[in-house]
Amino acid sequence: MQRRVGAVLVLLFVALTAVLVYLGRDDPSGGPADQAAATDPATRADTSSIEPPAPAAPTRPPTNVPTGVLAPGETPPQFVLISFDGAGSHDAWGRLMDTAEATGARFTAFLSGVYLLENEAAAAYTGPGRAAGRSAIGFGGSRADIATEIADLNAAYAAGHEIGTHYMGHFCAGDPPSGDDFTGADWKGELDQFFRVLADWDILNGDTRADRPRQAVTADDIRGGRTPCLEGDWDEYAPVLTARGFDYDTSKNRYTGIGWPERVDGLWEFQLPYVYSPGFESKVVPMDHIMWAKFNGAKDYPADAAGLQQAIRATFDYMFEQAYSGNRAPVVVSSHFSERIGGAAGEAVLEFMAKTCVRDEVVCATYSDVVDWLERQDPEVLDALARQPVVATGAEFE
Repeated sequence: MQRRVGAVLVLLFVALTAVLVYLGRDDPSGGPADQAAATDPATRADTSSIEPPAPAAPTRPPTNVPTGVLAPGETPPQFVLISFDGAGSHDAWGRLMDTAEATGARFTAFLSGVYLLENEAAAAYTGPGRAAGRSAIGFGGSRADIATEIADLNAAYAAGHEIGTHYMGHFCAGDPPSGDDFTGADWKGELDQFFRVLADWDILNGDTRADRPRQAVTADDIRGGRTPCLEGDWDEYAPVLTARGFDYDTSKNRYTGIGWPERVDGLWEFQLPYVYSPGFESKVVPMDHIMWAKFNGAKDYPADAAGLQQAIRATFDYMFEQAYSGNRAPVVVSSHFSERIGGAAGEAVLEFMAKTCVRDEVVCATYSDVVDWLERQDPEVLDALARQPVVATGAEFE
């Protein structure tokens, strides 16, 4: 019996020794031989070129849109599509994110790609018919500003919001060539540069820091966008969007009021409606800059802030109530969250969100999530919704 136990112990000793040799150690604790190897320049591994891993990028949570399908005749949810055009203001990001979190709302940020380029890297962008380094809305500022923008994009993505494209240089009427002058090749160039900046912002900015931010949003996340100033010839830019695999666009006007989105040339078109506004006592396209121009000629008069905020809020409330009690078509709310005229337009949107997005049967959602909902529905059910009369035309005021 003793011989058998001794033999087993010998075998265990031999096995342990073999394991230690395989691990390259003289003893289990990494003794003097290991310490000598670690300090010998001839044997120490060169790790000078190895960067620590970048911070992990967040993942986007599931949709807040109902996942089922409507039965014939069933009332759909009232979708509200709130957007942040440009998406370059850290202050606006914070206020919008806070209101969205408090109400369970989701929104879409249409990013101007130039805001991912440092001022010193402006020459990395060339707009249609222009010299390199020119943009109608400037660039992203300093390296610290770019890091803040990346952090804002990542935080929005992690909260379930959507990032779409607002293209690059934001050239509008009065600064030709503008979007209405662009050819298909021009639009393609704008999108090619947008996606290059989205993917390679750090390289283009010369940011080689090991701890530089990691961009969570990729090309696969960009499913649609809005053209600057709502400009552009559909026949020129729509083929570029479909070739990119986009699902939607929200750049065109519906001059008859609020109706359900239409699928045109393979794209869902979420039109900005031309609606009656009790706040302006006339019809208007419900985009903040357009309403500001209608209010006082786009003059930055702080004394007008309260009046403009009230007029914009009245417009959004009227649009919503007409749709909610009528055809239930998605309500499109667009803002740049400008700080001008006291930030009145952005405050109107935030007030509207706080009141509306918590109501029963209301879903403040992203464009891409509503597209997914539309594509789950029975085509005949969607056709029935589309045949309903448009709303918010102001007929009751005539």
